[in-house]
Amino acid sequence: MKRFFTLVAASLAITASLQAQELANFSFGRGARPVISPEIQNDSVTFRLKADYATVVKLSGSWMPNPYGGTIDMVRGENNVWEVKIPLPEPEIYTYNFVVDGVAVNDPQNVLVQRDGTRYLPMLMVPGARTENYGEATKHGTVSHPWYDSKVLGFARRLTVYTPYGYEANPKKKYPVLYLLHGAGGDEEAWISMGRAAQILDNLIEKGLAEPMIVVMPNGNANQQAARTLNIPEKPMQWDRNAMQNMSERERNSYVVSLCEEIVPFIEKNFRAIAKPEARAIAGLSMGGGHTITASNMYPAMFDYICPLSAAGSATPEQVATLKKAGVKLYFLACGNTDFLFQGSQTLDKTLTEQGLKHEFFVSEGGHTWANWRLYLNTFAPKLFK
Repeated sequence: MKRFFTLVAASLAITASLQAQELANFSFGRGARPVISPEIQNDSVTFRLKADYATVVKLSGSWMPNPYGGTIDMVRGENNVWEVKIPLPEPEIYTYNFVVDGVAVNDPQNVLVQRDGTRYLPMLMVPGARTENYGEATKHGTVSHPWYDSKVLGFARRLTVYTPYGYEANPKKKYPVLYLLHGAGGDEEAWISMGRAAQILDNLIEKGLAEPMIVVMPNGNANQQAARTLNIPEKPMQWDRNAMQNMSERERNSYVVSLCEEIVPFIEKNFRAIAKPEARAIAGLSMGGGHTITASNMYPAMFDYICPLSAAGSATPEQVATLKKAGVKLYFLACGNTDFLFQGSQTLDKTLTEQGLKHEFFVSEGGHTWANWRLYLNTFAPKLFK
């Protein structure tokens, strides 16, 4: 018995030693102060990077006037920690990186990151009214990644599905469904990673501002089975316009066909979804906005709530008249006033108005950015299923 306790004590000592060694990896020398970055201080924020051998270090951020090439010089300080303090940007979620001797480098001190396609970028979340629903709520829904078999596209495909708080505890309760579509370059994780969809829905539902709902986020790239992070080979894309002109409408819009004829039935069979038009909503940004418009044009009686956001798409007067006849409950059109697709949204707004389809045209400041798409979700979600 004595030997047993001796072995236990030795094991605990070794474990404690290993933990101490792990913790030591985050220190830059005995007595060195930890590097904190980013650090918000009232009306300013400080960024820091320890780079012993760097000669020039700059900061690049999405809040800058030129977010794609603008930079701010950082200053070398004690222990080769480079630093810059800037005025705190307006409340929103921003991304940033350092440029060390011409090479883009992520902030090693920041655990908050977003994945945008193949890029991972550190996040700066500035607190305020705009970002109130972007943080964690008290009651959380569940995010899962089921797969469905697509005969239309020819392989199994991965979905992201959000179920609201209480879904597991109420096995007899059924819920309405929002089909939420990403833009070009995104995948089934985009709305979760960059759009903060789970946090927004958690907060809105907890506050009683939105109906508890299931949110389905498919992969809108018809050549992909899943996000590239799963390392699954992709089919080559067909970009031949002449070949596409010879395709039927279903062939040209195979993803939308799969969405409406495969994904919707899969969700209504495998989740406790209300299988009625008044309990279905569809929304999407950019390319996904185009998919939203196409789905509502091809299947006018399927969704009672239609929300194209910064949409790459249009509808003819005849298509809008069909939607009006189908009894659409909400048509929420949104776009930024400096978005390169704003003119198309204005044209669609005009067509909707001329055909007498009651709708809302939500115009925000800014362009083709996630800052706007998060705002739009936060705005239209409370209007659904009322």
